[in-house]
Amino acid sequence: MHPSSVHARQIFRAVSVFAKPLEARSVLEVLITAVPFMLLWALTWAALANGHLAGLLLAIPAGGLLLRLFVIQHDCGHGSLFRRRTTNDWVGRFLSVLTLTPYDSWRRSHAQHHATSGNLGKRGTGDVDTLTVAEFRARSLRQRLRYRLYRNPLIFFLVGPAYTFLLRHRFPAASANGACHSWLSTLATNAAISTIGAALIWQIGFAQFLAVHIPIAMIAATAGVWLFYVQHQFEHTVWDDDANWNFHAAALHGSSHYDLPPVLRWFTGNIGVHHVHHLSSRIPFYRLPEVLRAHPELAALGRLTLGQSLATTRLRLWDEEERRLVKFGEATKAIAPF
Repeated sequence: MHPSSVHARQIFRAVSVFAKPLEARSVLEVLITAVPFMLLWALTWAALANGHLAGLLLAIPAGGLLLRLFVIQHDCGHGSLFRRRTTNDWVGRFLSVLTLTPYDSWRRSHAQHHATSGNLGKRGTGDVDTLTVAEFRARSLRQRLRYRLYRNPLIFFLVGPAYTFLLRHRFPAASANGACHSWLSTLATNAAISTIGAALIWQIGFAQFLAVHIPIAMIAATAGVWLFYVQHQFEHTVWDDDANWNFHAAALHGSSHYDLPPVLRWFTGNIGVHHVHHLSSRIPFYRLPEVLRAHPELAALGRLTLGQSLATTRLRLWDEEERRLVKFGEATKAIAPF
């Protein structure tokens, strides 16, 4: 067994003592996020209804709170927010109506992401599509162009969030595992979204509803896609073929520690402590800082600052020889353009 795998297993056992929800804290976290979100949503509408376009600035913190609700829903999907699974599931389903993300369907695909993250032989579910240098070089001109477009930051971070949360989550892939269950989850979520949306439109009008909710939803969606991207798409992440892949090593060394300023850390629900989360997903998000305080050596693993993270958008391919993500320019010197 590789030494990094042994080390990761030891850390897993050490941090697992934090994998216990504090239920009063969990309830408090839901309330201090959901109530201000609804209040800011109403204030944004009131400002716009009275002709104050500056009220759209309220969409920024409202979008941040919606992102935090998504992180809370995410914890429910891992069964880490409450002791009982049914409580986790119904809180998650309620929040999924706000986040436009069908809870049960997403929970299944996200569980597969955790179970296969960093495994080159099991890419394609709940992750960012990533080709190796060899795979990219073997592609046709058209296929390489398609991949370049997919990994273009303007497409990925502007078009991608709208496509994912407004369209893709309305129609899950029929071929996914548990397809019937996924469709039921999606249809129920769509029905709830339609019912609440119709009630709000009846009260404030279609144009006002879109003017308020679309900016808030897109701020949250764009920030969420960015977080998901930077959590695994950094230079010294870890990918291995199936024979050499190890869950604990991939979790600890293949996920980043996105060390954000305190305010952003709060709005993102500490999800930047992603290496610890992947190692032990049953740790509630509000206990992740406790892990770093108890094990300060983990803070330096995979650490990315806000400034450093911007450079990750240029890393597009996994170099199996150098074992790092590289830019297109580093991998395309010996092949034709695109």
